[in-house]
Amino acid sequence: MNSVYMAYGMLALAIISEVTGSTFLVKSEGFSKIGPSIVVVITFCIAFYLLSQVIKVIPLGIAYAIWAGVGIVLTALIGYFVFRQSLDAAALIGIGLIVSGVMVINLFSNAAGH
Repeated sequence: MNSVYMAYGMLALAIISEVTGSTFLVKSEGFSKIGPSIVVVITFCIAFYLLSQVIKVIPLGIAYAIWAGVGIVLTALIGYFVFRQSLDAAALIGIGLIVSGVMVINLFSNAAGH
């Protein structure tokens, strides 16, 4: 398998791990609940380990832009659907701009390492 495809797969897993950790961060109630707190620590460790492997193949700036952009969108969606947090028009526009930026990087930038 191509190492670039493997790196993007690991980046996807890193993002999922980070978003999972962020979700359980809410559930941990300021690290006052042990179960969710353990999940936070484990998932963030997994996320950062995977990211450390990804940046061996994908440039840091590109990997982090994708990580942050996709992570923000997924976290906002989980906040909306799971925690019933509202998103106003400005939030939706901002999320749209983030998605657009990640798409531009991946579709048009030679720095993305495709």
